[in-house]
Amino acid sequence: MNQHFRNSNSERDVATLVHPYTNLAQHARTGPLTMVGGDGVYVVDDQGRRYLEGMAGLWSASLGFSEKRLADAAHHQLSTLPFYHLFNHRSTEPAIELAERLLAIAPKGLSKVLFANSGSEANDQAMKLVWYYHNAIGKPEKKKIISRWRGYHGVTVGAGSMTGLPANHALFDLPIKGILHTDTPSFYHFGQPQETEEQFVDRIVGNLESLIEKEGPETIAAFIAEPVNGSGGVIVPPKGYFAKVQEVLRKHDILFIVDEVITGFGRTGSMFGSETFDLKPDILTCAKALSASYLPISATIISEKIWQAMSAQSEKTGVFAHGVTYSGHPACAAVAVETLKIYEERDIIGHVREVAPHFQARLKALNELPLVGETRGVGLIGAVEIVEDKATKKAFDPARGIQPQIAKAAQDRGVLVRSIREAIAICPPLIIVKDEIDTIFDTLEASILEIAATL
Repeated sequence: MNQHFRNSNSERDVATLVHPYTNLAQHARTGPLTMVGGDGVYVVDDQGRRYLEGMAGLWSASLGFSEKRLADAAHHQLSTLPFYHLFNHRSTEPAIELAERLLAIAPKGLSKVLFANSGSEANDQAMKLVWYYHNAIGKPEKKKIISRWRGYHGVTVGAGSMTGLPANHALFDLPIKGILHTDTPSFYHFGQPQETEEQFVDRIVGNLESLIEKEGPETIAAFIAEPVNGSGGVIVPPKGYFAKVQEVLRKHDILFIVDEVITGFGRTGSMFGSETFDLKPDILTCAKALSASYLPISATIISEKIWQAMSAQSEKTGVFAHGVTYSGHPACAAVAVETLKIYEERDIIGHVREVAPHFQARLKALNELPLVGETRGVGLIGAVEIVEDKATKKAFDPARGIQPQIAKAAQDRGVLVRSIREAIAICPPLIIVKDEIDTIFDTLEASILEIAATL
């Protein structure tokens, strides 16, 4: 037998795998936490330890880890038609039904669905469709895309360029030409002394418009934004921010891409974050909770005007030359269909609205603890900003690893949260109940106090 299979999971892992978003050298020393099972909002490791998954895996396991209906849907489809494609006029029933269901719940004005496998791909192809659209309507110079610092849109060359996090650019030669970045809508981090929140919004939206005017509105194709910045630190936009941004976009004929990869399907207390923040997307991207993360699938949903231009152009050229093999994969689509049925039948959004006030109250109460500079959140997503000095908002030197230490202390107590930048993020499965919410925040409070005591 190969030596790899005779060793422990940890040894086998270190010998073979490259881990995303991981300190690779450190991982070689420490090895992984290997999961082998799950039920409800809990997962179980290969040592039999049980953890409350306070991050829904990666912002994504909306229905937890033991939803039999989703397993059955996958099994049925794999037993019936395990794979087929959507190229060259082919189709499958699960892809058709999923597109119908998505359009029935999507924001008004969206009319067609293009499937892929991940949020990164959904955003990458949104960028390509923006370029295709402007070429099709005779505006080939209108190509630049504006994103925001601390925005996260994925890791492909295109999506990684739109992402506004330095680590995603460093050493990867990103961003590519034509991708611009503007201000993060975080009053806590970037508000100026004596500046009100309203003044802050006016300033950063003014900066956006100045950027557009400097580059030339005729060259700006689209603006992309998450309703709530996820991996950038769970940044909830200030009141009035998106209303004023959308005024600027309309004024300069700029498309609005709304990245709902994290906020879609109930996370903010509405079906989409677009409803929570009154956004009117020309393109909406979604993934993660689309299938409750049981199988990989994503969607780029486009407006009628974009579709009409794409259709007319493909008539001229003979083909719309874009797509991936697993676009609308029947098993993934079948699981996503069943996921949307569960959201509706069990009123998952109603449940989120019922428990979210308790979640947000427990989150806000952490402001009283040492090291906590700010808490922020909406629905069932939140973050705890960890600072060295509460009065000045001074952050800890990242090399000290204070946030990872807090996350590790929580893990040792049986709760999984995530260290991101200066914060600890919490984003549990949507099925979580109040007692489980209390477990998360009791544990997080104890973990913060433990690390504070060591300082």
